Amino acid sequence: MKLLHGVLLCSLAMAGCAGMNDTQQRALSGTAIGAGGGAILGAIGGNAGLGAAAGAAAGLLGGLIFDSVKKDEQAAYQQGYAAGRGGQ
Repeated sequence: MKLLHGVLLCSLAMAGCAGMNDTQQRALSGTAIGAGGGAILGAIGGNAGLGAAAGAAAGLLGGLIFDSVKKDEQAAYQQGYAAGRGGQ
């Protein structure tokens, strides 16, 4: 029964993310991954809550940096594509 509740909760959480843009998805992903990793490391160190909070902050920052890099890559691709199309 607990497995069914877990699957249902995950399904609802994923359905709630359907309307997010790329930046929001990357920020949320980074935050969740960072919080999970921070909680594990914090539990080893003796304070899972503090580890999760620090990991979430680091993950959010990492997700936003990753989003910025992807946007820059896309802009460079579009600029190169437009330059290539104009040179024909």
